[in-house]
Amino acid sequence: MTRHHDPDEIPALALRGISKVYQEGDGHRIVLDGLDAAFHRGEIVAVVGRSGSGKSTLLNVISGIDSPTSGEVLINGSPLTRLNEYQRTLFRRRHIGFVFQFFNLIPTLTVEENLLLPLELIAAGSPAQRRAVNGLLDQIGLKDRGNSYPEALSGGEQQRVAIARAVIHRPRVLLADEPTGNLDEETGRHVMALLKQLAVESAMTVILVTHSRDVAAAAERVLTLIDGRLNPQARAETTP
Repeated sequence: MTRHHDPDEIPALALRGISKVYQEGDGHRIVLDGLDAAFHRGEIVAVVGRSGSGKSTLLNVISGIDSPTSGEVLINGSPLTRLNEYQRTLFRRRHIGFVFQFFNLIPTLTVEENLLLPLELIAAGSPAQRRAVNGLLDQIGLKDRGNSYPEALSGGEQQRVAIARAVIHRPRVLLADEPTGNLDEETGRHVMALLKQLAVESAMTVILVTHSRDVAAAAERVLTLIDGRLNPQARAETTP
């Protein structure tokens, strides 16, 4: 069920007139076309759409990895798009978390070291770091695996660690690109349940790209990216 929000509330994330145009030879390709959207604190929103519709481009623009051709990205009212590349990098490290289909854990670091890395990048150093990591490992059911390396974990366990790493610094926005795409159906459901639990506890805004009906059904809203815009009514074809 979609929650109702105070119309005067500042969205956790707002997209205003976002366009992304790529030059291709003598012509150009419009991927995002004057896109407007608002996402609220603690809300989980699924974005669906056909391959090549621009879903990954949208996530890259939201995070500041890529700049829109025009328009603004605002996080808690602050215009991310007005920052330079270095400032966007610092902002992203502090306020945005990422979860990927293929986990992207660093294989030469232990589970504990993978979770500590985002905290070290934002110089949040203190003895509380290790306590935070241990507490989160306990919460995701892996409290005895802190000294293990990613290769020793199952796919579902690796994705649980990846989610924990994405939320350890308590980001305002969590972006998930096919978070269950590399998992079997049952493991995917467990991973989504964990993601929802952590999002609610931390009041994060979660935007996830998916082709899975089950994952989309677990979100509060489903938006379809079609013709460069987010449509709250249309439903893209998804696979079970």
